[in-house]
Amino acid sequence: MTSPIAPTRAACEAFDRADPLARLREQFELPPGVLYLDGNSLGALPKSTAPRVAGAVRNEWGTGLIRSWNTAGWMDLPGRVGDLIARLIGAGPGEVIAADSTSVNLYKVLNAAMALGATSQRRSILTQRDNFPTDLYMAAEVCRAHGGELRMVRESEVMTAIDPATAIVMLTHVNYRTGTFHDMAAVTRAAHDAGALVVWDLCHSTGALPVDLTACDADFAIGCGYKYLNGGPGAPAFVWVHPRHVNRAEQPLTGWIGHARPFEFTAQYAPAAGIQRYMSGTPQVLGLVALDEGVRSVLAAEPMGGLTAIRAKSVALSSLFIDLVDARCREFGVAVVSPRDPARRASQVSLTVPEGAYAMVQALIDRGVIGDFRAGRDGDPDLMRFGFTPLYTSAVEVFDAVETLHAILAAGVWREARFMQRAAVT
Repeated sequence: MTSPIAPTRAACEAFDRADPLARLREQFELPPGVLYLDGNSLGALPKSTAPRVAGAVRNEWGTGLIRSWNTAGWMDLPGRVGDLIARLIGAGPGEVIAADSTSVNLYKVLNAAMALGATSQRRSILTQRDNFPTDLYMAAEVCRAHGGELRMVRESEVMTAIDPATAIVMLTHVNYRTGTFHDMAAVTRAAHDAGALVVWDLCHSTGALPVDLTACDADFAIGCGYKYLNGGPGAPAFVWVHPRHVNRAEQPLTGWIGHARPFEFTAQYAPAAGIQRYMSGTPQVLGLVALDEGVRSVLAAEPMGGLTAIRAKSVALSSLFIDLVDARCREFGVAVVSPRDPARRASQVSLTVPEGAYAMVQALIDRGVIGDFRAGRDGDPDLMRFGFTPLYTSAVEVFDAVETLHAILAAGVWREARFMQRAAVT
């Protein structure tokens, strides 16, 4: 699909002037001289976060001390933030809890789903082979513990691979490498028709495109808080369990905050009712305070159309990026690997080059264009990834980013030795 924005800088400026979401950019701290196209990995800092966290440190912790568990409502933060996230994923009040990390929450729900859905003949977890590694690692361990099998297939094979041995279909809604996303309703329906449960990883979805877990009749979902939710590095994750399942299984990390009566300090575990039982340890107060501000920065789009408007702008920006890359960079062997059909593409575009993908990303960063690099595996190519967060990304920035990429390619500066040195985080 061709972008609704003509690939000229003047057309991009006109689009930005008419953009109903443009004023939401003022919510964020955006360094001058930086074109930030990596919100799919770490969201930008909301301006409200630093004073909110500082107040929690100085006043609630510093002055209130331990009293703030009651006076500042610290113990309620996981549910309060969860209720905000629920508005972005088609869940109801009291159905989402913000806690722990994506990996930990995935371990919880996979075990719960296995307890509900496994039989002596139905013990496998089905996923796609290029799922995010932590999902594969956790699923492999759950299969080992339950005497099951982890089956990894290509994305195109998922629907036909669901069989009578499948207990759980575990998928990341948006593929972290290519930005391709699944038809959540269709996959869930196919799994249920075969007698399987579905676990969705929403890390690259929440806050970027409409998700409706209830309408899709999903079973379990988890996600992170630091990408499109702008919760900050290492922000707490979240977990959702369909109300029909939530009281039917215990999750395995039976920590004291998931207890029905944690402050009775009994020796025997009794799970809390509802989503509260998916808590484990003490709430991460400062992280939850920051995540609260991050989620509110996304919900600020509700008067302008919310996720529908966010999604429309995302499609326009990513389509513009593809058109510009085709026009300016194809001669250098740059290829788009993300779907060209926006109905299958989330809010990122991934590119391949004949050589030097890592160095090229570093050369772009050196010139103020921040994307990221993902190494290939199992025969798949190295990728350069670029994310488009409609709350703070403009069409002019997309135009200027591709012009910078063209300049780097034309001059060959990415071949400099300093760009070849691998950092610990890519």
